[in-house]
Amino acid sequence: MAVKIRLKRVGAKKRPFYRIVVTDSRSPRDGAFIEEIGYYNPTTEPTTLKINGDKAQEWLLKGAQPSDTVRALLVKAGIGKQ
Repeated sequence: MAVKIRLKRVGAKKRPFYRIVVTDSRSPRDGAFIEEIGYYNPTTEPTTLKINGDKAQEWLLKGAQPSDTVRALLVKAGIGKQ
């Protein structure tokens, strides 16, 4: 099973809010997930980003691959590397 760390969109139309989740790569974007490790709200000023660093690091060590957007958010939060 290929595990990914990616964004799951929740929130109303034109009011995006994302949860950062660990999921099987074959499941749909807003489908089932293994674990929620944080959230991202791009509509606030400044943007709100909260990631559980311990869980993110644990999943990365297990081999989970972050999406490009999540990789950038992890770097912004000081968890990932460039």
